[in-house]
Amino acid sequence: MKIIFVYGSAAAGKLTVSRELAKLTGLPVFHNHLVVDAVSAVFPFGTEPFIRLREKFWLQTFAEAARVRQSLIFTFAPEATVDAGFPERVRAAIEPFGGSVVFVALTVSPEEQERRIVNTSRSEFGKLTSLELLRELRDSFDASLADMPVAELAIDTTTCVPVDAAQRIAAYLSDR
Repeated sequence: MKIIFVYGSAAAGKLTVSRELAKLTGLPVFHNHLVVDAVSAVFPFGTEPFIRLREKFWLQTFAEAARVRQSLIFTFAPEATVDAGFPERVRAAIEPFGGSVVFVALTVSPEEQERRIVNTSRSEFGKLTSLELLRELRDSFDASLADMPVAELAIDTTTCVPVDAAQRIAAYLSDR
């Protein structure tokens, strides 16, 4: 069982690439906003109950998937409301069941990120769509990315189309 842990900054293409990867691999996509949206329906984003329940939901889902040997693709945008060490807690949740994590980093140039951030498709899951807010938060996002484990595979999506990025990830996984 593997968790393909796709991470990157806002508008790096995490969900789009992951959906393409799902088509190639047949793996389900457990994307960040599924849990964020569920928990924020009751508790405001960033509050203590929100932070605690979001992580609990993520980790319990991973552990159960590992227990039944269900690999999956997880999308994640590191940011300040996620407690430090989350990737290691993901590993700890699945390793007792023989699971492993493959970290894949998606990057994007600031210019392309700004072009994508206003895309109307981003509002489907309440994603960040404000160029002004992106610019305010960019340093915080960059600091959170620096705390992530080194990726086994890194792809710059600035000029790489999603299907090509997904094919690179699938090829990497097939070699493991």
